[in-house]
Amino acid sequence: MIKTITNLTYVTGIIFLFFTGSQITDAGTLEEVRERGKLRCGIVESSPGFSSVNDAGQRVGFDIDHCKTISAAVFGEIRIEYVPVTPHTVFTLLQSGGIDIFPGGATWSFIRDVSMGLDYTGVYLYAGQGFLVRRDAGVKSVADLDGATICIAQGTTLEQNMADYFDDHGMSYTPVTFADMDKGLQAYHADRCDAFTNERMSTAGRIALWPDRAEHLILDDVISKEPFGALVRQDDPRWRDIALWSFNARIAAEELGVNQENVDAVRENTRNAEIQRLLGVHGEFGEKLGLSNDWAYHIIKLVGNYNDLWERNFTPLGVRRGLNASWKDGGLHSALPFR
Repeated sequence: MIKTITNLTYVTGIIFLFFTGSQITDAGTLEEVRERGKLRCGIVESSPGFSSVNDAGQRVGFDIDHCKTISAAVFGEIRIEYVPVTPHTVFTLLQSGGIDIFPGGATWSFIRDVSMGLDYTGVYLYAGQGFLVRRDAGVKSVADLDGATICIAQGTTLEQNMADYFDDHGMSYTPVTFADMDKGLQAYHADRCDAFTNERMSTAGRIALWPDRAEHLILDDVISKEPFGALVRQDDPRWRDIALWSFNARIAAEELGVNQENVDAVRENTRNAEIQRLLGVHGEFGEKLGLSNDWAYHIIKLVGNYNDLWERNFTPLGVRRGLNASWKDGGLHSALPFR
């Protein structure tokens, strides 16, 4: 009997530690962010459309809006410390706790997902690697770049993508590598290489204001799939859930016809049960994440739905949604249900 009671007490203690320890771990980043009073968000500087500073000195862009999305969910307002990162520093900063989330430009790949102690939080952008060339060079497709010199940034998946593609197609090239994309783009512009390769949307943003923009062409060819997702540390499943469902809320809002302009009226008048759950009219969905029940309302009110973000950041650059359209419009984005 004593032995049985002792074992039962031991097992009960282990179960207690498991569940309480899990709760403490799950809430770790959320508690740290709240105690700090702001979100530390890693951003890549000088990437128009994704992350840049406007004439009023304000940070704007698709990735900036991702930071604002998480802040809105946690605080119900925008409280962010933006931490500049590069492809060489971002993963270490995230792993060490220097930032709470990296929202931009990280392709969801096998190695990053399983070997770096990091978790992706869903795909928010479907992109692809392409090439920038001079119009007068007569290059019409990637096939015409056989034997070319190509400027490229180090430390990204771009290098492997290009090596695989050229090898598969029996083509040769000479890479000219640089510490970051901007240096590579500057070298291309200075005529140090025949082409520049990068994710096509990022390239479009970076060259949009070039005085000689019309003299350059982004080829239609895409040589890779680049599904982008925000990254968080792997040891905090609750924080991952917050990021995943916060991004998903914007897609769901678009599907349900809720946007930044009409969210207050919809919240007050809708009889749609899923919209009511999304906006916190009914249910306790926020509490299950450790947030207020109107967390998603704050996201839509302060940042917008997915289309609001696109119209604000990419439409002025002439970038169409394509694969990033809602599934209702032939795209790949489909919201996870709020039920």
